[in-house]
Amino acid sequence: MPKFLLRRWHGLHVVALFILASFFIGALMIYRWELGLAGFILLGVMVFYVVQARASFERDLERYIATLSHRVNKAGEEAVTELPIGILLYGKEYEIDWVNPFVHELLPGHFLGKGLDEVSSDLIPAIKKGEEEVQISLNDNYYTVYIRHEDKLLYFFNMTETAETNRLYEEEQSVVGLIYLDNYDEVTQGMDDQLRSRLKSHVTSALNHWASDYDILLRSIASDRFIAFMDQKALKEVEKTKFVLLDEVREVTGKEKVPITLSIGIGTKESSLRELGTLAQSSLDLALGRSGDQVTIKEKNGKVRFYGGKSNAMEKRTRVRARVISHALRDFVLESDQVVVMGHKNPDMDAIGAAIGVLKIAEVNNTDAYVVVDPNEINPDVQKLMEEIEAHEYLWSHFITPEEAMDELTRHTLLVVVDTHKPSLVIEPKLVDAVDRIVILDHHRRGEEIIKDPVLVYMEPYASSTAELVTELLEYQPQKLKMDVLETTALLAGMIVDTKSFAIRTGSRTFDAASFLKSHGADTTLVQKLLKEDIEQYVKRSHLIEKAAIYKKGLAIAKASEGETYDQILIAQAADTLLTMNDVKASFVISKRADDKISISARSLGEVNVQLIMETLNGGGHLTNAAAQLKETTLEEAEKQLKAAIDEYMQGGSSE
Repeated sequence: MPKFLLRRWHGLHVVALFILASFFIGALMIYRWELGLAGFILLGVMVFYVVQARASFERDLERYIATLSHRVNKAGEEAVTELPIGILLYGKEYEIDWVNPFVHELLPGHFLGKGLDEVSSDLIPAIKKGEEEVQISLNDNYYTVYIRHEDKLLYFFNMTETAETNRLYEEEQSVVGLIYLDNYDEVTQGMDDQLRSRLKSHVTSALNHWASDYDILLRSIASDRFIAFMDQKALKEVEKTKFVLLDEVREVTGKEKVPITLSIGIGTKESSLRELGTLAQSSLDLALGRSGDQVTIKEKNGKVRFYGGKSNAMEKRTRVRARVISHALRDFVLESDQVVVMGHKNPDMDAIGAAIGVLKIAEVNNTDAYVVVDPNEINPDVQKLMEEIEAHEYLWSHFITPEEAMDELTRHTLLVVVDTHKPSLVIEPKLVDAVDRIVILDHHRRGEEIIKDPVLVYMEPYASSTAELVTELLEYQPQKLKMDVLETTALLAGMIVDTKSFAIRTGSRTFDAASFLKSHGADTTLVQKLLKEDIEQYVKRSHLIEKAAIYKKGLAIAKASEGETYDQILIAQAADTLLTMNDVKASFVISKRADDKISISARSLGEVNVQLIMETLNGGGHLTNAAAQLKETTLEEAEKQLKAAIDEYMQGGSSE
């Protein structure tokens, strides 16, 4: 019996009370002995009663505790055996020592002594990592397992209902899509009403069938725009088809000899309809910035997925836009005290030529300008051009290093980024952060990463090169233009390199720009001189090309041998050369570089969108010209990843 309970019966207060009573009864006996005797007799009766009450209390308490202990033990046994909570004890070697009936029903007949892998392969790794809980799937149910490391004890809670509720919640989340007919205005200009009506009917019919098949609410908001509302379940079903809607619309309108392409921007994983609309518009802008004919799906966390984008870009830019951009650029130049021009790391002929063109725009507007070039990152293919520039006193005086550019910055400096729009790829990222006003001139398809808050963006994926874009801007400068032979030749060389001597990505505007440069003194002989290569480089490239093999019909893959390293330019040239071979419509070259990265260069004639394939490997580029760099991997693993990306592309989808 606990002493703290017994003290209530024979504690000091009770003893003191009996002593006090004895004292007063004793004092009474002196005066009236008969009353004192009666008092002592009564006191004895009280003592006897107290002793009996204490004994009775002890018996009742012990009986109550015994009953309670039995009930608690019984409740504990029922909790272990009857409640829908699994309990498992495991040993030092992660073997199963004991389970309660709940877990017993989940396991095969003979399991004692076997490893926890018999339950789930996720348990042992989670225990070794010191995790407190882990989610597992068992017999088509989902469980949360709580781990008590000190007791080597696992508790299993069935979360199937919760998981199902979460799944239903996810499936019923709203999704907003914006659908745009890329080239509707262009192809219907001057078209008779009957053909225009028939064309619109084809598109609307295809869209309505698509919406009906996947329970999508579709409404037209303009002649070339639609808005779609759906839930996550419908979106997942549509994604399984890789958005064949794009191909269907292109094919059905192609029967009228005027194929129309769609761009679709979708916003998802956001509870607010307003925010979903913003995400959808941002996705549509991204799809259009990548030349259209594709679907872009953007989530709240910034994750983006792409589908489509397989058709060659249709030229949609106008000379009106070129003139407007040219005048806007002139205004920004005039408002600046200096212009700094910067391309991407390891600049190629297009980046250097475009930078010289922007330098000329600043010159005709009487504004100081400088081109940023890192002397430690000069590609061999532009080495001859840089030598010519060094010999040209005026041009060379306007080339500066990144460190000099940082020192020369002022509050009114205008930064012009050419041939890229990604801040991670520029020669000096600090310049992007340090300058308030930035202009982007680029011919690449827009990626998710882009320089924030530029004051002017001229991105035309339909152009052959940035040199072509800059040449058009030069044409529309109001001031009279006088250009040096080297200046015009550098721009022409950039166009020739990016178009493979006007063989790919070449439109009528490309020849117009080349004609303008030729009329201002561009020397084609000097271009050939700038593009000459060493015999040693030619032999190395040939050695790489001889390792090529056909992976799938029309797709050639060349992989360098282990231990061999090639520079990026040679890898790209090998891919270009492979593309000239019979029956090759796309080429891929894999090689290790001196910096230990694995480089993959991809080229195509337009049938295969190598940009989408490279984006799967965290690379990028153009429909016909793209690349990717892989870190901490081997040539064999890089080849496996490339083939997996090609297989995914051939099935119709791409994600980023």
